[in-house]
Amino acid sequence: MKYRKKPVVVHAFQYDGDMMDSNGKYYVPEWAVAALDVGIMYYEGQGELYIKTLEGDHHVSAGDYVIKGVKNELYPCKPDLFEQTYEKVEY
Repeated sequence: MKYRKKPVVVHAFQYDGDMMDSNGKYYVPEWAVAALDVGIMYYEGQGELYIKTLEGDHHVSAGDYVIKGVKNELYPCKPDLFEQTYEKVEY
């Protein structure tokens, strides 16, 4: 049997190693800031970003995309896989 993945629209941003500009203002989506506030995303050690997922905590490297899934779950995705799987939606 073969299956095709259903088309799903997700929210995402590409993590560049920081989430604030030089003035201390967040430039990531509000849902990412909220995830930081409640500890779903957190920094550890030398400022390394992690996301708590159902499969455990996952490290987010600079360049990775942070995806908010259809059930509001967050998870990191390597850029090459993201670009193969997703395309930008224009409204």
